Amino acid sequence: MTDALLPAAPRPLEKEGDGYFRKGCNPLAQTGRSKLQNQRAALNQQILKAVRMRTGAENLLKVATNQKVREQVRLELSFVNSDLQMLKEELEGLNISVGVYQSAEEAFTIPLIPLGLKETKDVDFSVVLKDFILEHYSEDSYLYEDEIADLMDLRQSCRTPSRDEAGVELLTTYFLQLGFVESRFFPPTRQMGLLFTWYDSLTGVPVSQQNLLLEKASVLFNIGALYTQIGTRCNRQAQAGLESAVDAFQRAAGVLNYLKETFTHTPSYDMSPAMLSVLIRMMLAQAQESVFEKICLPGIQNEFFMLVKVAQEAAKVGEVYQQLHAAMSQAPVKENIPYSWASLACVKAHHYAALAHYFTATLLMDHQLKPGEDEDHQEKCLSQLYDHMPEGLAPLATLKNEPQRRQLGKSHLRRAVAHHEESVREASLCKKLRDIEVLQAVLFAAHERSRLKYAQHQADDDLLNLIDAPDIVSKTEQEVEITLPQFSKLAVTDFFQKLGPLSVFSANKRWTPPRSIRFTAEEGDLGFTLRGNAPVQVHCLDPHCSAALAGAKEGDYIVSIQGVDCKWLTVSEVMKLLKSFGEDEIEMKVVSLLDSTSSMHNKSATYSVGMQKTYSMICLAIEDEDKTYKTKKITKKLSFLSWGTSKNRQKSASTLCLPSVGVSRPQIKKKLPSPFSLLNSESSLY
Repeated sequence: MTDALLPAAPRPLEKEGDGYFRKGCNPLAQTGRSKLQNQRAALNQQILKAVRMRTGAENLLKVATNQKVREQVRLELSFVNSDLQMLKEELEGLNISVGVYQSAEEAFTIPLIPLGLKETKDVDFSVVLKDFILEHYSEDSYLYEDEIADLMDLRQSCRTPSRDEAGVELLTTYFLQLGFVESRFFPPTRQMGLLFTWYDSLTGVPVSQQNLLLEKASVLFNIGALYTQIGTRCNRQAQAGLESAVDAFQRAAGVLNYLKETFTHTPSYDMSPAMLSVLIRMMLAQAQESVFEKICLPGIQNEFFMLVKVAQEAAKVGEVYQQLHAAMSQAPVKENIPYSWASLACVKAHHYAALAHYFTATLLMDHQLKPGEDEDHQEKCLSQLYDHMPEGLAPLATLKNEPQRRQLGKSHLRRAVAHHEESVREASLCKKLRDIEVLQAVLFAAHERSRLKYAQHQADDDLLNLIDAPDIVSKTEQEVEITLPQFSKLAVTDFFQKLGPLSVFSANKRWTPPRSIRFTAEEGDLGFTLRGNAPVQVHCLDPHCSAALAGAKEGDYIVSIQGVDCKWLTVSEVMKLLKSFGEDEIEMKVVSLLDSTSSMHNKSATYSVGMQKTYSMICLAIEDEDKTYKTKKITKKLSFLSWGTSKNRQKSASTLCLPSVGVSRPQIKKKLPSPFSLLNSESSLY
């Protein structure tokens, strides 16, 4: 009867193929993007080596007193700094390798900038998590080898996500899974001995931390970076592709904004608030650029109102890129932002400002107000095109006066040509931009178009009739905005749900080891009631009943009955199970939640290298909670080391693994290991 009663939760995870989560791309695939990431990883290692050499040279320079030694160190230091600068330029070259990320469709458009994925080192969770499961949860850690392997496989897959929604889902799944892992295994006042290392995507400098904050922040950054790669990959020759690009860049801005507001003290410079603010601006600028391309895609009709709309849209794109370039030129961002990015932002600011003036000139010079046309509408559009008309000109009078229209139009053409010349000059100053052929072709074609149109209308008396063309008011029919991430829409199952409900069985709560209570129901009366909902608690305990005499206490959590796991069972299911035994003896395992005043974290008054010195106080507290079992024989567990890796789900034994399983042995009170031996052991460190 007990075999037929299964817990209502957790449900077993359904495996699809070879795992319950999507795998990443093949890391050995020789695609353009994978080659770039491999080059990025190699550069990161070279930068790490150079940084270590520079640090050593600087330390030697501080302590050296011999003048010859100091001169030699200074010489070596100059060489190392030169190498670092060259490596940084190589990394910048990877960051501006926009051609690899663009759509495969032939397009005569200016490339968009994607973000490269942050690289990381391997992390072995197996030893530390197994030790913590045995120490903290008093469970056999070998039962969780598959779950730990799943976690490590998921992390490995996240290093090579596919460039689509499946890749975003993979990274989001790992990010949400880290929330469960942090609650289960990372107490707030204790270091677990796991070292997470991530490389700065802009400088290549490694950053390491022993908590999950860096890991979670870096995964978020990669989600945003993946959205930028999806946006640049969209087909910009189709309406649906441009709409997808706008959406992807807005989502990238949303993820980066969430990262900036949630993780405010990340040590990696590419995730600093100042840098993230600039990256958010860049994503929104590229989204606005995609909006402009979407409007122009069907073709720009040589019609007055259409030209007004396109001119203001172009002015809007130029304005946001001008603001982006100004933000990139400010300290401290200026020191680490790729020079090619800042140059491209400046090029686009001038390019789209030139387009705005060109379209304005076209509507003034190619269209004349004819009888019967909507004078009021054209007058209103022209007045809204400027903050103020040039001195001596009125909108309606200018529309009716052909010479005035032509003169104002030529002044706009002069400004368009000047902006085009500035964009070409800026692009020529940056070596990386000079190598992007499509960019050079677009800039040259736009410049030539404006120059030829001006040459067609140029007259000898132009210098005598100069009119300063006013700035064009920016306006857009689709204002881009940040799209916040919707993490709640993705259902993720906790890998370690077998440990019990997270509200009780978490890293920041402590309880006694499981106690075995043997009792019988006297005349159908258990002697207590139940309350709560997964896990169920003992309530209204009769002090004279069989369960109380066997050691049950008010408020105990029931974790198993006759070997059936009850941590996820409801009150009705547990009561049904208890009554199913009739008057037979029942073996029930319970745990008592320790009061916060007796927890390890609050009992510790002194810290040494991040470790608590008062660990013995917890052992005393546990013994006080379990006085009735002092006479029981305590069998000392044997421990052994295993240096195996977890790749391909190879089983690696914990340093605190229990001995042989499946052998009948007396009920044992599990002894907590010393936290010093746990965290100082080399097998526990990454």
